[in-house]
Amino acid sequence: MLAPERHELILRSLRRHGRLRVTELVTELGVSAITVRRDLAELDAAGLLRRVHGGAIGTIAEDRNGAHDSQLTIGIVVPSAATYYSDVIRGAEAMADRYGARLVLGVSGYDAAKEQERIERVLGIGVAGLLISTALGDGDADRLGSRLDDIDVPVVLMERAFGFPQVAREYDHVRTDHAYGAMLALRHFVRLGHRRIAINLQATVTAHWLRRGIEAAASTLEVDLFLSPVDLPEHGEDPAALAQLDAFLAEVESFGSRAVLVHSDEHGARLVERAMERGLRVPEDLAVIAYNDVTAALAVVPLTAVCPPKFALGQTACELLLRKLQSGPGPVQHLSLLPDLNIRTSCGAAIAVAPGVGLFRN
Repeated sequence: MLAPERHELILRSLRRHGRLRVTELVTELGVSAITVRRDLAELDAAGLLRRVHGGAIGTIAEDRNGAHDSQLTIGIVVPSAATYYSDVIRGAEAMADRYGARLVLGVSGYDAAKEQERIERVLGIGVAGLLISTALGDGDADRLGSRLDDIDVPVVLMERAFGFPQVAREYDHVRTDHAYGAMLALRHFVRLGHRRIAINLQATVTAHWLRRGIEAAASTLEVDLFLSPVDLPEHGEDPAALAQLDAFLAEVESFGSRAVLVHSDEHGARLVERAMERGLRVPEDLAVIAYNDVTAALAVVPLTAVCPPKFALGQTACELLLRKLQSGPGPVQHLSLLPDLNIRTSCGAAIAVAPGVGLFRN
């Protein structure tokens, strides 16, 4: 087979898959690895693809009409395609579309074994890079093993910040500063005159970072905080669910608090409903701030909520990966995005706290 024929087959395969491996081309073309590498070098020099370790990826280039003449395919693996991560996915998709790239989704369901299967499946179609929010959170980093280090394409972590010694190398990551988010909510309660605040956290990976913000707030804001061990239900009218809600409300009363921070929206909405069933007024008797702001505005009493920048997080992570694929290796980036506080009825205030303004005392 002559070189021009091989070049055409290579480019055709690249347009189809978005990424090529030398080992696969050796088998497909029936030539030596040296010949394949020489072909890739010539096509790279002509600006028709870009060589990377072990193979090649498409370029992000436009023709005169503004159409993309080759398409990168990148993978995104997340714990869920619903609620919180639906906005993250939409953000990544919007950025991929802006670059003319294709996004392929894998969902782990917060199952570490299933996640490994999804990663392998996404990599198997020849993606050029991978966006991933692992089923394991930062608090469980010691259980990661080699699942990240074994990936042979560029990786950008989303909402995770793993580092040595849990992983062998540093990874680019984009995450929400959830510790700041917790501090943001508690700071707002202090502005409203609350000095004793009860907190209930859902058992999620986000709670790892929320606790850090809560610990900082205890001394920085000079308030009394109570972190409840009660597991609040998201929904349900069964006696066990009602007992959990009543147990937390009893803790709040015993602690002498009229303000609660609840993670997440669903738990906050259910708590408000139960409090009102017991004759409490929200926000007059009980002020509530929720964390996540996915469904907070739809609660019986619209919930004031800390809103992580979910869409922007997906956009930022995807752009970081695409620029790395376009420009080649560069310095590892660790990016933190600040959440906002959306003020609604449940906390009894109508003024918003701007991120980064007056958060800590001098």
